[in-house]
Amino acid sequence: MPGFFFSHNNMTELNGKEDCRLAEGKVHKKKQKVFGADLKSYLKCMVPHIESGIQTSNSRNVMLSAEEVIQWSQSLEKLLASQSGQGVFREFLKSEFSEENIEFWLACEDYKKTKSDHLHGKAERIYEEFVQSDAIKQINIDYQMREATAKKAQDPTHTSFDEAQKTVYILMERDSYPRFLKSKSYLNLLNQLQNNTSK
Repeated sequence: MPGFFFSHNNMTELNGKEDCRLAEGKVHKKKQKVFGADLKSYLKCMVPHIESGIQTSNSRNVMLSAEEVIQWSQSLEKLLASQSGQGVFREFLKSEFSEENIEFWLACEDYKKTKSDHLHGKAERIYEEFVQSDAIKQINIDYQMREATAKKAQDPTHTSFDEAQKTVYILMERDSYPRFLKSKSYLNLLNQLQNNTSK
């Protein structure tokens, strides 16, 4: 059986992987105080280019204006009309473990623009992902609406999910949206943009 030959570069790669394993082990052993630093090095190993991803999201924020971010506070409709607003709101909902609401709302918006011959497949996917009782990203609607939406999805039209979408929108508007406007993520972004414009 032939032996293995490692070039110097391959050895460096192996050492890098070993560092990752060590970083992974340290995450569990270290005290809480330095947990953040070790977690960052662990994530760098697990997700290559994580730092460049962070820079990309920050550069997107640069294109935002304080004026646009202030408009988000006028209504949920204005927040969702903004591509950046959708992204920031989605991150907030993730932190509250309720991102299925905006994902369902966006899926319904996309569904309304679907060509008639593709409605059936999309309706089935939305139903399975968000509506059925054991859906992975189950939305918070009552039993009657779940049943009514299931029937409409079997013989789909462009309005099959309108009632469920409206219910989820009202839920976000009354519940998540006011908390979002008071959240650190929104207020920090607004302050950052206002400081940039005042410089």
